[in-house]
Amino acid sequence: MKAGYTHDFNIREECLVCNITNEVLPPEDFQIDKTYRFEGETNPDDQSIVYAISSSKFNMKGVLVNGYGISADEATSKLVEKLQTNPGADNTVEVKSNEATPQRPEGDRVVNAPLVEMDLDKFIELIKSESTWKESDRNSITIFKSDTLRIVLMGLHKDAEMKPHSANGVISVQVLEGEIKFSTDQQTCRVSKGKMIALHEQITHSVQAVKETFLLLTLAMNAKR
Repeated sequence: MKAGYTHDFNIREECLVCNITNEVLPPEDFQIDKTYRFEGETNPDDQSIVYAISSSKFNMKGVLVNGYGISADEATSKLVEKLQTNPGADNTVEVKSNEATPQRPEGDRVVNAPLVEMDLDKFIELIKSESTWKESDRNSITIFKSDTLRIVLMGLHKDAEMKPHSANGVISVQVLEGEIKFSTDQQTCRVSKGKMIALHEQITHSVQAVKETFLLLTLAMNAKR
């Protein structure tokens, strides 16, 4: 990496392991300097977070990769909680844009800034125009993402189903068009246009579209995860 984070770290028994030197290192001697999040443009479950970490004691810089949200690895998440955030790190809001992809070649759409405007009608039309929507049972687009908050606009064809899963954070679901059946182990409810629900973290749930539906999925989580 250009910033000197050349070591690749993994987890072993709640310690950091350098893949280059095979050294086992205590997490309390490292700190988080920066975090980077990546995700698949059409699947909010396909996402990862890269931690740029360093140690003045060992004169070492490297990266640690974990899943994010639904795909987070429990062992890595627990170790990350032990890492100290660099007090000298720049905490100003960094303006971020989505990267160009074969499906969305234009790129440069702002997804994080001090103020982000989101045209939901425009995004729904974008979802409908793409090949993923025409060829599969769903399509989605991340319209905002920061260290603690992510907002995804999702379109589901009738009968499209999201299998049981849980999230590492509180979520809310607001239906803009259509209707879904939202189920947990204890309760099932129907959510239609103009209604929304909230669900606490780590509760297994599933979603099924009763009709063609567009919804806003918001995930709020601890920045350390």
